[in-house]
Amino acid sequence: MSDDSPHIDRNALAPTPAPDLTQGRSALSRRRVLTTSCGLIGAGTLGTWGTGPAHATANVPTASATSAAATAAGYDELYRPQLHFSPARNWMNDPNGLLYHDGTYHLFFQYNPDGDTWGNMSWGHAVSKDLTHWRELDVALLHDDTEMIFSGSAVFDHDNTSGLGTADNPPLVAIYTSHLKDGSGQRQSLAFSTDGGRSWAKYDGNPVLDIASANFRDPKVFWHAPTSRWVMVLALSTAYKVQLYSSPDLKEWTHLSDFGPTGATGGIWECPDLFELPVDGGGSRWVLIVNLNPGGPAGGSAGQYFLGDFDGTTFTADTGGPDVRWLDHGADFYAGVTYNDVPGGRRVLVAWMNNWQYGERIPTQPWRSAMSFPRELALTSAPVEDGGAVLVQRPVAELAALRGRPLARLDGKDVAAGSTPTLVRDTGLCYEVEAELSAAGGAQRFGLEVRVGNGHRTRVGYDMDSGELYVDRTASGVIAFHDDFPGVHRAPLSLPEGGRLQLHILVDASSVEVFAQDGRVCLTDQIFPGSDDTALQAFADGGAARIEHLEVRELRSVWR
Repeated sequence: MSDDSPHIDRNALAPTPAPDLTQGRSALSRRRVLTTSCGLIGAGTLGTWGTGPAHATANVPTASATSAAATAAGYDELYRPQLHFSPARNWMNDPNGLLYHDGTYHLFFQYNPDGDTWGNMSWGHAVSKDLTHWRELDVALLHDDTEMIFSGSAVFDHDNTSGLGTADNPPLVAIYTSHLKDGSGQRQSLAFSTDGGRSWAKYDGNPVLDIASANFRDPKVFWHAPTSRWVMVLALSTAYKVQLYSSPDLKEWTHLSDFGPTGATGGIWECPDLFELPVDGGGSRWVLIVNLNPGGPAGGSAGQYFLGDFDGTTFTADTGGPDVRWLDHGADFYAGVTYNDVPGGRRVLVAWMNNWQYGERIPTQPWRSAMSFPRELALTSAPVEDGGAVLVQRPVAELAALRGRPLARLDGKDVAAGSTPTLVRDTGLCYEVEAELSAAGGAQRFGLEVRVGNGHRTRVGYDMDSGELYVDRTASGVIAFHDDFPGVHRAPLSLPEGGRLQLHILVDASSVEVFAQDGRVCLTDQIFPGSDDTALQAFADGGAARIEHLEVRELRSVWR
C-alpha cells in the first residue's frame, strides 16, 4: 500500500487505550468465574494438546496462551450477548475455519490470547452441536516468535489426499495465512488434526503457497467435485483482486485465474468465499463473497457479493443488477464466510459483528467482539434488470429452539401520526420480533423502536420518500466512545404493491439484526443501551401507520 493510500490495513493496527467504561457501570451485573479443565462446563478433554503425527511440528501453547475459557466469565456482564457467540475474554475478530464434521460445528476465530485489542493473532476455537449453544475450547493455533496466524479455512480431507492422516483416519486440515512478524510477507500454510479437532499441528513443509507479497491472505478452500481437486480463493488485498488456485493434495498449488478489480473498491479486499447455490426458480449460480475495509455502505467494514459462473478455473460475474451487492447494509457485519460440509447442502454464513472503525473501543469487558447469529443463505429469482437473482439471508432454523414465552401479539393496530405507543413495556434483553407494517395512514416514516428507556432508543424504520429501510442508533445508549459509532444506516428497499414492510428482528444485549422482506435486505448494528432500557415501541411520522401483524417472543440465553 502506498503512503498516500486512504485505505486502512488491519496489519498496521496498533492497540488503542481501553475506553472509559464508567458510563452505565452502575448497571453492571455481578460476575462470576468458572474454572474447568479446558473450557466451559462439559468441555472434557477437547482442549488437550498433542504433538501430532509425522509431517508435523508440535504446536504447544506457552503459559501466556492460557485458554480464554479456562477463566471464563459468567456470561452475564453488561452488554454480554446472550444470543451470539462471544469469547469469554479478550479480543476476537474474523470467523475462521468454519467446518461441520462428525456432528460438530467448529468455529475458529481470530483471537488475541494476551489482550482485548488486536494483536498476537491466533485461532481461538469453539464448538457447537446446534449452531446456537457454543463451548469455547483452548486456542487451536497459537502465534509464535515468527508468525501470527491470520484468517483461513478448514476442510475434512476425506480421501487423505494430503497424506497428513491415514486412509482409515483422514485429517482435518486448516489452511491459514502466515503473517510474518518481521513484516516481510504473508503466505499460506497448513495445520492438521487427526483427533477430530482436539489438537492441531503445523505442517513441516510450510508455507505451501508464497508469492512474495505482503498483502496475500485469507484462503477459503473447498473440494470441487467436477474437477476432483481442491480449490482455493484468497485475496490479493491491495490490488482488489481475488486469486484462484487448485491442488490435488492441499500442499502443491497451481494458479488458475484472477477476478477483479470490480464492484466496491473503496477499501482493501479480504476474506473471500466461493460456493454454488440453487435458484428457487430453477438452475443455480455461483456466489463470490468479497469483504472490504473501509468502503462499506455504513462506513468502514462491509461485505459484498457477486453472482456468476465458475467452470473450475475461472469465475465470471453476471452482468446487470446493482453496481454493488452488499451482504448487509449495517455497520457491524464483516469478514462473513460460510461453513464447509453442512448436512443437507445448507449454506450457513457467520460474520464478525463489529467494525474496524471503532472495534477496539467498544465498551465491553473482559471480552471485545461477537459473531453474527448464523444465517442460512439462498437465492431467489429476481427480474432481469435486478440481476436475475438475489441472495437472501435468514436466521438458521435452529433459532426456534431458543424461543421462550410470547411477549406480545397484535393485529390491525393503528399508529397515529407523531405518536410512539408502547407495545411491550419489558421485553428483557434478548428477543425477536416478526412484524408486518404499512403506511396505511400516509406516514412518511414508520417502524419500531427497540431497547427504549431513559432517553435511549434504536429505531428500525422505513422512509417512504427515499424508499429506504434504516436503523438509527444515534440515541441508542453509550455512543461517545468513537465519533464513527452514532449514525443512521440505510438500505434501498422497494416495497411491494400495497406498501407492506415485513421485518424479522433479533435483539440482543448489545446488537440488532434486521432481516427485511424475507431476508432480501439486512442491517446489523451494535448498540449499548442500559440494562433497564427494555421497552418496545412503534412510531409514525408525517402521517399514520398501521401494524398489520406483530409477534414478539423472548429468546433464551445460549449460555444457560
